[in-house]
Amino acid sequence: MSLFSFYKQSPAQTLCSDDKQTIDKRFKRLQWSSFIAITLGYSLYYVCRTSLNVVKKPIMDSGVLDASQLGVISSALLFTYAIGKFINGFLADYSNIRKFMATGILVSTVANITVGILGLLTLGQTLISISAFYLLFAILWGINGWAQSMGAPPSIVALSRWYSKSNRGTFYGFFSASHNIGEFLSFLFVGGLVSVAGWQYGFIGAAIAGALGVILIIFMLHDSPESKGLPSVAVWAGEETIEEHAKTVNTKSAQRDVLRNPYVWVLAGASAFMYISRYAINGWGVLYLQEVKGFDLALATQIISINALLGIVGTIFSGWISDTMFKGNRYLPAVVAGIMEVIALILFAFGGNALWINILSMVLFGIAIGVLICFLGGLMAVDIVSREASGAALGVVGIASYAAAGLQDIASGVLIDANKVLLSSEGDSPIYQYDFSQALWFWIIAAALSVLLVCVVWNKSNKKTITQ
Repeated sequence: MSLFSFYKQSPAQTLCSDDKQTIDKRFKRLQWSSFIAITLGYSLYYVCRTSLNVVKKPIMDSGVLDASQLGVISSALLFTYAIGKFINGFLADYSNIRKFMATGILVSTVANITVGILGLLTLGQTLISISAFYLLFAILWGINGWAQSMGAPPSIVALSRWYSKSNRGTFYGFFSASHNIGEFLSFLFVGGLVSVAGWQYGFIGAAIAGALGVILIIFMLHDSPESKGLPSVAVWAGEETIEEHAKTVNTKSAQRDVLRNPYVWVLAGASAFMYISRYAINGWGVLYLQEVKGFDLALATQIISINALLGIVGTIFSGWISDTMFKGNRYLPAVVAGIMEVIALILFAFGGNALWINILSMVLFGIAIGVLICFLGGLMAVDIVSREASGAALGVVGIASYAAAGLQDIASGVLIDANKVLLSSEGDSPIYQYDFSQALWFWIIAAALSVLLVCVVWNKSNKKTITQ
């Protein structure tokens, strides 16, 4: 069996029954099973991705790596993720999504546990030198980035294959909560392990979460309704007749139309600027609270984890509200959320050290990012393309978003390192005070540009209807 045939979309099976009630019952059961699999499975993907964000301060304190090196390692994941999300977005439209998604989290699991073990071998530099660890870490994190890019595209394809246009936004919103659930679990579970056992065990703990994700996806995710002897979701939901569905545009043509659609690219730009501020807070927020505001690791991780937890609220209600109250229009709530994100960042940067101010900033930031991940991170682009090219639309948005996030990690690391002040040179590890002022302005400006691009697309869409 070739690799291509192994990952190829499952063929349609003969209709399992002529009884509508039987079909409806089976369809809903497999629909919910697939939804739970992609939502919880992608949450565990995120634990394997964000483990590094939690351990940056302990690694820096140990003298193993500095901020610039960690920025390069983080960007290795984001750059390979960006390219991978573009390519895998196109491949996912053709693939068996269960096998595709399970493979990605398996590779990510192996990358995490390997980094953890290598970290243990660097203790005392007896088995592995710091320079060798840095190189291996960057390579493994780049591989992890590619593996991570195999998570979102099959998830979005699953939503397109199993859910109709009328409730796609609602379930896309619920699914988007997986980002926040994963970040929340990472900050608490991985952060807890690091506090107790050391930064190396943060990666080992993330690998345990990844292994659970592999099992969940294999047993609960289903490729398509047709592969289970069911009608397509368009036919089942009454959106199309069997004859109309048979004439559906082919995947290759639909994907080509995605690349030619200027609105998809503008939305990709808006998402890119949003991802700069999103990954800045998730990647550097804990360190900022420790270095500038004096919080310890436990409290800093708890404060940043609030934005992940509140993001669940934003994602869950964003799709449902836009489906029911705005009849599928995502632009107004996206602009409101973007403005809220800018306000939250200003509070976080200039609101002072009071605990309640920092908590409030993360509450606002979390809700705003939750909405924007749902809308800018994919749904608005998926809305304006055909169902057969859902993965391709996500790929275009993904490569722009994560390329920007990767550049952010490098730029933020350089800006933070360039403005550090040496406090003490005694002992083996010098002690520095880090200045985040330039990095903070970089994050705020990016968030503001994201809002402006959404307004551009909104204005254009009012003059010329964007059709699916």
